[in-house]
Amino acid sequence: MAKKTTRNTSGRGQRDLTVKVKTARGRSLSSTRWLERQLNDPYVKRAKAEGMRGRAAYKILEIDDKYRFLLPGARVVDLGCAPGGWCQVAVKRVNALGERASKAQGYVLGIDLQEVDPIPGAELHVLDFMEDGADQKVKDWLGSKADVVMSDMAAASSGHKQTDHLRIIALCEVAAHFAFDVLEEGGTFVAKVLAGGAEGDLQKLLKQKFTKVANFKPPASRSDSSEKFVVATGFRG
Repeated sequence: MAKKTTRNTSGRGQRDLTVKVKTARGRSLSSTRWLERQLNDPYVKRAKAEGMRGRAAYKILEIDDKYRFLLPGARVVDLGCAPGGWCQVAVKRVNALGERASKAQGYVLGIDLQEVDPIPGAELHVLDFMEDGADQKVKDWLGSKADVVMSDMAAASSGHKQTDHLRIIALCEVAAHFAFDVLEEGGTFVAKVLAGGAEGDLQKLLKQKFTKVANFKPPASRSDSSEKFVVATGFRG
């Protein structure tokens, strides 16, 4: 059963409540630590309060706060979009629902290997973006090319850091090549990578295709995580 402990955080008597989770029969220590971290994560709490589909939504929000690519009127493709948090942010920022009458109305297309619960303002499809003809399907759905291709995908964890690093870099490279096929000139590519030393080839590839390539770890990324995001802007076509 959860037990709450408190500690003072200011001279005005305010308290920050921290939830401690006891180990239970059948639950490993790592699972207990994960649960405790989730219960105390401010981004998890914020996501629940604001109706977002997970804390990852705040990663793309913070990335866009810095680089400003989810603009009203933008056409966005979200690769591996489940559970949909990135789409939720994109819908709002590109004005996909047309809620801001004075701004251009954007379009959000999410694709994933699994079916995703509907998101108002986003068009969702089950599709493997690596299959032949996937790029043409996406362009047909969009009715044009995309202004933004973004991906929060990660390969299934093997438990071996270097192997996982290589897998996600390979996945990111495939996503980048997909972006080359569907992006409009001047477009943006955003994808998750894991720090680990094998990013050189990916960076070189992106610098050939984009005018600027940056790496950013948003505040919503956990401090103990090796994840960061590559943000490539100004697609050369």
